[in-house]
Amino acid sequence: MDLAWFQKRIGDIYLEKDGRRGVWGTYAWMVEEVGELARALRSGDGASLREEFADVLAWLASLANLCGIDLAVAAEKYAAGCPKCLKTPCACPE
Repeated sequence: MDLAWFQKRIGDIYLEKDGRRGVWGTYAWMVEEVGELARALRSGDGASLREEFADVLAWLASLANLCGIDLAVAAEKYAAGCPKCLKTPCACPE
């Protein structure tokens, strides 16, 4: 599975519902999922972490679909390494 396939799949499943909710409503749901991810990070439970990472990624894909953003194209920003210093690993000062 690749990012483009995942984004399309999320659109096939949720685009109609997300469209009714709108960009800001979908964003609010995504932020709620990020909060659940934070709780999973604190707990350290591997199963919860996998589930919450998947949920955050799905909501991000939903939001990108509503905004007309192709996540695979957006991710190309990092193809050459750090977008600022162009190094891998990043060599930017902290």
